[in-house]
Amino acid sequence: MAEPMIELDELRLTLQSAAGAVNILRGVTLRVAAGEAVGIVGPSGSGKSTMLSVVAGLERPTAGRVAVAGVDFAGLDEDALALFRRDSLGIVFQSFHLIPTMTALENVAIPLELAGRADAFERAAEDLDLVGLGHRHTHYPAQLSGGEQQRVALARAFAAMPKLILADEPTGNLDGKTGQAVIDLLFDIHAKRGTTLVLITHDLALARRCDRVLRVADGRIVDDGRAEAMAAGA
Repeated sequence: MAEPMIELDELRLTLQSAAGAVNILRGVTLRVAAGEAVGIVGPSGSGKSTMLSVVAGLERPTAGRVAVAGVDFAGLDEDALALFRRDSLGIVFQSFHLIPTMTALENVAIPLELAGRADAFERAAEDLDLVGLGHRHTHYPAQLSGGEQQRVALARAFAAMPKLILADEPTGNLDGKTGQAVIDLLFDIHAKRGTTLVLITHDLALARRCDRVLRVADGRIVDDGRAEAMAAGA
């Protein structure tokens, strides 16, 4: 049997505050298969984004095991984690996180250049074309609409052909119609490239477009079901 793309075992994260210890994650165990799309829903403060940060190697758990694509994060230092993210992960945030002094083409080419790809700009141009921005290569973020900026962010996330895409409320700053177009693109590229997708959203209908829907509450996964079954029971 093939290795799962994501393996979380009894994941716990406790942070210290002036009021004492705060338990953010409380024993999360999860398997996500390669090529699977998983939607994550839950109230604000439930631990959704923190769980994604741990999967991305941006946050270290207090206890438990994290492995992505067969790589156990416990054996990686911060530099090794950064290289792993560069080569294996694509991340899309609610805020676009584009570099304002770089053109759309330059923003998409960044991860490819960091990986030493000689064809970085050619590949970046292809991915901008894929998201419908072939006419915007030389435009700066301030010259683009919110939807266009998020499409640049999508192109950048997929540029290095990552094994896993993590999307945290990618339509949170967009209007309904624009957000729908961005989500359609996200799922289209996921399907074409067979990339594993983990999507955090407050929209249950959107989450149901995934193969599975996880409900998170109080730092735990409280429901893990197939999207079709959840839709039937709605």
